Amino acid sequence: MNFSFPYFKNVNFPERYISPEKLFSYLQDDYSDYIKEVGKSSLGKPIYMMTLGKGNIKVAAWSQMHGNESTATLAMLDLLAIFEKHPELKEKLFELIQLDFIFMLNPDGSEAWTRRNAFDIDINRDFLRTSSVEMKLLKSLILNNNYSYLLNLHDQRTIFTTDGKHPATLSFLAPSENADRDITENRKRSMAVIAAIYMQMKQILPDRIAKYTDEFYPTSSGDNFMKAGIPAILFEGGYFENDLERGKTREFYTQALYFALKAMSVLKGDTLSYETYFDIPQNKESHFDLIYRNVRLNTEFECILDIAIQYREILDENNNLTYQPYVVEVGDLNHKKGWQEIDCTDKKFISQKRFPKLESLVDFVIE
Repeated sequence: MNFSFPYFKNVNFPERYISPEKLFSYLQDDYSDYIKEVGKSSLGKPIYMMTLGKGNIKVAAWSQMHGNESTATLAMLDLLAIFEKHPELKEKLFELIQLDFIFMLNPDGSEAWTRRNAFDIDINRDFLRTSSVEMKLLKSLILNNNYSYLLNLHDQRTIFTTDGKHPATLSFLAPSENADRDITENRKRSMAVIAAIYMQMKQILPDRIAKYTDEFYPTSSGDNFMKAGIPAILFEGGYFENDLERGKTREFYTQALYFALKAMSVLKGDTLSYETYFDIPQNKESHFDLIYRNVRLNTEFECILDIAIQYREILDENNNLTYQPYVVEVGDLNHKKGWQEIDCTDKKFISQKRFPKLESLVDFVIE
């Protein structure tokens, strides 16, 4: 039977963009007994870790390794607010586990709303070389503290679906330890946690939970921590219909984070029901944000095609996120779908240019 989760949003952080300074001030003001500075970013910003509980199951989690993926940070902030109103949830859970949550592993990228760190390094592809101070810090913390589980928390693009129709609002992965993608005991432990999340959430989020690709990435954090013998679980927060701001995704992500911790406290490393992991559909790359269908261009010859648009998240001078439409593909796109589609048959393509240019901001109108 599914547990009814008492979700509500942390009112101090209503939007996707989180200023590092605002986050740090909030943690220091409200949770000073639970946080400590564990290192500094490339530009010298503090990186904080919160420790909750003293149970035998030790869990490490980190958010915003990619600075423009804030849903996990918001989910943890929501969980903290929920625990304040429902202390019984917190007390029962943290008798069994200890959670070390690293907020904003990449505060420089988080401030600028960029994937990479201040030196343009993708921290999640820096495990072997450790060119970034952020990866050096993460590896040191994880490999020296005997963790039972890891939560590698991310967001994914709007292009993914579960079935070519429904968006992959949440995707999970038990990362591979090798190129052959062997189903090792470590992977089974991760799969068991994901299976438990799926069983709890498939009714409240039907057809919108997927598996992320288990292709082996030799330089990434999750794959290498698995190789080191620590069960890791990848979270990917995706799109929900008509929700570019990801407010609904945030809600479901918060629930999934709680259910993951709950499953770890119960499983204690067991692989019970891990086979259910294989019932979860695979991510499919099937959608664009918007497709203009059957557009007749202003060319000397007849040219009718489709134009695909993706919204890019741009931070303005007031630290507000805007969603700017960019042309990402043109041609025959009948093999793809759009979350929004506009049939331009018998409509006019109005632009100073004869045709839309790839990777450019939309500068045309359809009338």
